[in-house]
Amino acid sequence: MATGGNSLSGRAPTSRRTFVKGLGVAGAALPALAVLPRWSFAEDAAATYASASIDWKQFAGQTITLAGAVHPWSNAITPLLPDFTKLTGVNVGTDFQLESTFLGALPIKLARGSNMPDVFMFLTYGQGISEGWLEPLNAHYSDRSLTDLRWYDESDLLKTARAFPVWTDGERYAFPITSEAVTLFVNSDALAAKNLPVPETFEELLATAKAVKTNEMSGIAMRAQAGGNSSPAAMSYVFSYAGHMVKDNKAAFASPEAIAAVAMYGETLNQAGPVGVRSYEWYHVLNDFLQGRTAMAIDSSVLARDISDPAKSRVVNRAGFAAFPHLDGRAGIPFMSHWQACINAKSRNKRAAFLFLLWATSRPTSLRIAAAGLATTRLSAWSSEAFRQAFGPQAAVAALTNLQNADVDRAKAILFHPQSRPIQDAFMIGVNEVVSGTKSAKDAMTAAAEKANAAIRG
Repeated sequence: MATGGNSLSGRAPTSRRTFVKGLGVAGAALPALAVLPRWSFAEDAAATYASASIDWKQFAGQTITLAGAVHPWSNAITPLLPDFTKLTGVNVGTDFQLESTFLGALPIKLARGSNMPDVFMFLTYGQGISEGWLEPLNAHYSDRSLTDLRWYDESDLLKTARAFPVWTDGERYAFPITSEAVTLFVNSDALAAKNLPVPETFEELLATAKAVKTNEMSGIAMRAQAGGNSSPAAMSYVFSYAGHMVKDNKAAFASPEAIAAVAMYGETLNQAGPVGVRSYEWYHVLNDFLQGRTAMAIDSSVLARDISDPAKSRVVNRAGFAAFPHLDGRAGIPFMSHWQACINAKSRNKRAAFLFLLWATSRPTSLRIAAAGLATTRLSAWSSEAFRQAFGPQAAVAALTNLQNADVDRAKAILFHPQSRPIQDAFMIGVNEVVSGTKSAKDAMTAAAEKANAAIRG
């Protein structure tokens, strides 16, 4: 297991006891695994849906549109949509786009008052609520004709997933659909060639990345593109240096802690990153690691599925997964998030849309998509043998460790702010300037915070 950062074996075996312990640490008591059903998937799941006190056919004939990013969740849920239609009689049309395209187009559509899509993947929670784009869900949860809470079993959700969608007034506007935390990936052969352990601190990470860099392989790859979508790894540095993205309704990344964090981020990529790293998004980071073009990478834990897939990855037997680095004497605080799915407040099929989200995040559906390697929000899915094998047992433990170490409140402070996107955009423009060497961290972060605070003031 590489969560402590000492093992170099790419696919070290993880005992069931160790894995289950990790689930408990991540924030909720684990149901008794011995009595968990072993699904023969579609057939056994169908029986479980039938056991719910819900009239699944009450909206038969309606059609809803599901929109989102091309993402592991959309890839996993799409093959199951015919099963939802068979169960409910509700047809589901899909509109999945590249993440940057989707995130740019959706707010424009919602701001125009469009009643489509009915259901959509969503990140800018605060903006959606303040603009009235998102359907409040508490009344739907309490509607006994729509929801069987005993069957749905919210106690099976990770603690972070239960807390994440709750707004300050106690209302919920979303269903969490994935769980992810920023994670360190290592090419064990590259480190072993230099007789180096998996780095645990930021100083060790920098030294290791410099030591293993060659003409053919960068030492480390991380996102640095000048846009808010590239912010997770850099925000993880800020949090781990005891900084904040937003504090007291102000952009806080001009603080000494945040400046020091961004300076280290920039130095690490300047000295050991790939050529052209200032334009890197998550797919560049992933592709470099999959192809063996970087010795280490830091990005979302959801990428582990591709890294563990022999059809996609050249480093399957060399890949290691570890805890996010930390400062000496301090715990690392990786950025975490749950992609969420929301219902359009203007939808003409809100109740059918709610039924879809209830089905999509239920225990039987989660077990099925976890078998495809998706990190869902349910403990039963995380503990399933099919998920552990698809995602990778070491990767699963590392992801849970990083979820445990994350600070949900720091993450929600930026993700749920009504001006979340312009704040993150300003931040990453500054980070990009530091990575490219055009500005010092102090100058870049000072200017970035001023720009972000201007957006907050309106």
